[in-house]
Amino acid sequence: MRKFPAGAAPLVFAALMSCVMAFIVTSVVTFVNTGMDAGFVRRWLHAFLVAWPIAATCILVFRPHVQRLASRLVAS
Repeated sequence: MRKFPAGAAPLVFAALMSCVMAFIVTSVVTFVNTGMDAGFVRRWLHAFLVAWPIAATCILVFRPHVQRLASRLVAS
């Protein structure tokens, strides 16, 4: 398996984490708001494709700040 260089770790993390988050959140919210019918997959996929780049951007921007806050809140 070909691996990314170590410097790409923040981008790889953001891509994977945002994919998982967007997948779960958009599926749950789409189900709660519209139910499970014949158009569910189309509506969910649209929501997912909109949410994923937004989630990835948020992780890239806010991750360092949240990590600093978390380390201040946790005893060493």
